[in-house]
Amino acid sequence: MLYDFYIDPDITKARTLPASFYRDPKVFKALKNKILRRSWQWIGDESLVPGPHRVYPFYLLDGFIPEPLLLTKDTTGEVCCLSNVCTHRGNLLISEPCKSRKLVCGYHGRRFALDGTFEFMPEFEQAKSFPADCDNLTKLHLYHWGPHLFTSLDPGFDLREILAVMEERIGFMGIKNFRPHKDRSNDYLINAHWALYCDNYLEGFHIPFVHKELDAVLDYGSYDTFLFDHLSLQIGYASSPDELVFDLPEGHVDHGKKVAAYYFWVFPNLMFNFYPWGLSVNVVKPVSEEKSKVSFRTYVYDESKLDKGAGAGLDTVEMEDEAVVESVQKGVQSSLYTHGRFSPTRERGVHHFHILLSRFLRS
Repeated sequence: MLYDFYIDPDITKARTLPASFYRDPKVFKALKNKILRRSWQWIGDESLVPGPHRVYPFYLLDGFIPEPLLLTKDTTGEVCCLSNVCTHRGNLLISEPCKSRKLVCGYHGRRFALDGTFEFMPEFEQAKSFPADCDNLTKLHLYHWGPHLFTSLDPGFDLREILAVMEERIGFMGIKNFRPHKDRSNDYLINAHWALYCDNYLEGFHIPFVHKELDAVLDYGSYDTFLFDHLSLQIGYASSPDELVFDLPEGHVDHGKKVAAYYFWVFPNLMFNFYPWGLSVNVVKPVSEEKSKVSFRTYVYDESKLDKGAGAGLDTVEMEDEAVVESVQKGVQSSLYTHGRFSPTRERGVHHFHILLSRFLRS
């Protein structure tokens, strides 16, 4: 089915996606198949497979996309992302993280190398044209950004272009220098459609009205948004010389500016929020038309700068965001609300998101 949600590319004329977009279960399913399956998803970092012969089974977006997958690491340090389904009769190969030199199916003993290559199968000596390429495990695209791992079932765009933009801004810090901080990582269940959460993230328009403490440290008047093909960047600038900002080197594109935060959004559901203290990765995971899970994963660059500036009080900011997004979720159920309009100066990121959603749904 073709979903023709047209968004005028001229933001001064455009109307938002209709309220029915957030309510229709058929649209919700189409978003899974046409967008999320074609997106790049952040899996985590290489600590999931901390040494040779480590195997880590997982599903994308906590099982929202029910594709059984595996991360493996061999003795050379190569990490692979593979199908976790045996090519004989469809049995799941691995159920728990483990250490193993081979991938062996517990159903009939079919064996694979850690790169997915078929190696052995008992009782198949008389099988003709065997083994064939289809007897190997499917290997997915896997992209490394420092220790961070991304995969996609069917990439709809090039991740390298996105990471190049991010590197231009924060590359001077060295992504390998960020260390995971589990005590500052959380999951939040939100009673709202996942796209509404992203809508809210993609504009700073609401900051003076919703985030009083954050507004006190950011200069709302200079808050800026930059748009790229499948990425947007919001930059928050410090409100005073005393606020914590990045120590940007000479030659940096923002050298001389009081940058307090870089907010990167990767279409359709990933956020990489960089602060002078480090990084907060946010993954928005759909559950249903009216429920989402947002996973915050924290990586510290400079512990002495924690709890300062725009990167302080993230839990409070999240609670404030959840309250307003859940309120909008109730509002879009109204039969009296159809569309909204975009602020040409403050909602360019949301407009960009809606254009991408409509484009992928029409594909």
